[in-house]
Amino acid sequence: MKKVLFLTLGCLLAVMTVSAQIPALERVEPMFWWTGMSNPDLQLIVHGDHIASRNVVLSYPGVKLVAVHKVENPNYLFVDLRIFSAASPGTFPIKFEKTGEKTLIYQYVLKKRDHSAGRAQGVTDKDLIYLIMPDRFSNGDTKNDSIAGMREQGINRAKMFSRHGGDIQGIMNHLDYLKDLGVTAIWLTPAIENDEPSASYHGYAVTDHYKIDARYGTNELYKEFVEKCHKMGLKVVMDLVHNHAGTEGYTISDMPMKSWVHQWPTYTKSNFKYEAVMDPHASAMDRKLMLDGWFDHRMADMNENNPYVQNFLTQNHIWWVEYSGVDGFRLDTYPYNDPDYMAKWAVDVKREFPHLSIYGEVLTTDPLISAYFTQGNTVNRGLDTHLPGITDAAIKDGIYDAVMGWNGGEGRLYDLLAQDFLYQDVNRNVIFLDNHDMSRALSMVKEDVTKLKSAMTLLLTLRGVPQLYYGDEILMKNYSNPDGLVRSDFPGGWAGDKDNKFTAAGRADTENVAFNYIRTLANYRKNTTALQSGKMLQYIPQGGIYVYFRYDAQKTVMVILNSKDTDQTVSTERYSQGINGTLKARNVITGDTIDLPKLTVPGKTALVLELIPNNAH
Repeated sequence: MKKVLFLTLGCLLAVMTVSAQIPALERVEPMFWWTGMSNPDLQLIVHGDHIASRNVVLSYPGVKLVAVHKVENPNYLFVDLRIFSAASPGTFPIKFEKTGEKTLIYQYVLKKRDHSAGRAQGVTDKDLIYLIMPDRFSNGDTKNDSIAGMREQGINRAKMFSRHGGDIQGIMNHLDYLKDLGVTAIWLTPAIENDEPSASYHGYAVTDHYKIDARYGTNELYKEFVEKCHKMGLKVVMDLVHNHAGTEGYTISDMPMKSWVHQWPTYTKSNFKYEAVMDPHASAMDRKLMLDGWFDHRMADMNENNPYVQNFLTQNHIWWVEYSGVDGFRLDTYPYNDPDYMAKWAVDVKREFPHLSIYGEVLTTDPLISAYFTQGNTVNRGLDTHLPGITDAAIKDGIYDAVMGWNGGEGRLYDLLAQDFLYQDVNRNVIFLDNHDMSRALSMVKEDVTKLKSAMTLLLTLRGVPQLYYGDEILMKNYSNPDGLVRSDFPGGWAGDKDNKFTAAGRADTENVAFNYIRTLANYRKNTTALQSGKMLQYIPQGGIYVYFRYDAQKTVMVILNSKDTDQTVSTERYSQGINGTLKARNVITGDTIDLPKLTVPGKTALVLELIPNNAH
């Protein structure tokens, strides 16, 4: 008995043999496709025992067999099809013939594209994204807690790095909660199969690109989830991992070719240094380590220079959008990918779905580095990445600096926003306070709820697309070392939980204070275009007071942060350009009307004031 493996010392090496255990025709991917795609070309990846020894035969009006590629591993064929505009939806057999042996047949289905309104609509600055780790939010179906045949069995909520049983049905059960909170878009960490032997809950070691993890549900349930969200006015962001894949996936454990992943003589990690990609003086080895080094022993680094890998990934991502109707992609570990491929990928995807939104994970405190990865060649990179926006980690740090008085305090946030000219459109950046890899917001502000409210105020009133991490609104806390601590279960998501914090009755008083504050501001933002796409006017901070305005033709909103611990009286004369003669304003949180010439701002507090036109009654 032989097995195709490239695994030595945790690294994929070029040792090729042939498996006698693989079924004669294990899979064809994409398993079905659609007529009417902008790109008529489709490359099928066919996997099966010695499948390369067979001839491929098909006949269907409007479909042409262009080429059949045999690669190093005889268990693979790559089949190029051209689907002309005249092709009609239907089913046709693809035959794999070999003299003296039974013909293998795959019934390939071409479907009609779904042009229903509201699919792949894009996530924009009008939205508020809510990030959920499916395993940690709510267990809606206990029958899928453990799946026979998968490498990690059972659930153990007492251990942070074990599976806890949350699933897609659990999320669907609480969409009303999210809608009420003011959320308009939901980002799930990858729900794709991660059939790894341990810590498989996080989702970033994909083992089957075309399958929702059975412990979360099914492909059909995921599609139902997206459709239910759309009916409720919620959008869905899908998390993609181009850079790496779980080592237990069939394309890794039985690789088509040595160049499917980046090979090293021994296990070699990335240097995790963005500058090696940017630096015009960088050594070739530093750049190679950054782009080709591995993230982890269990995460094989995909070779995106390989055209077969490119087709495999791009078609898979297009497949998911057309199948489910998701509205946007969050691109994991964006700077570690091959730049030329990612630029081509973005063009190919947007050609099929012009309104789909895309943003890349770029974790840096320097706006210049962030802008380097965004579209438009704004910093003279010499390459248009076609990446509309990034995760704006610089603004995250700036918000904490302003609220906590770190690193120049509110002046640091001002300076960061003053660099927005670097971006083609800064409103496409996603701003946030925390996520599944970072210390939670409450812990970052030393569990000071007043300061948390100020941080949330800045998050929900600054430019860009704001993102909340599940549970921040109910004061979930903890630090990211180890990161499992910030991935706790949402209380009330499991039958038998002591507290159900999905309800006001299940929350403590301080938790309801935080929840109601965020809910009020989030829903105000949802109905206020000035806080979505409006222009911004900011003033250099003075004496711990930082003031900015968001405005459009409909409204003007004034935000005042007092970073000091004590109350301050603010004269508004200096801000006459933004106030524009207005005499009164409404406190968005309390509803109180206040006079503008002078106002008192409590310590550690941010006020959100909607200016009242002088002619208003």
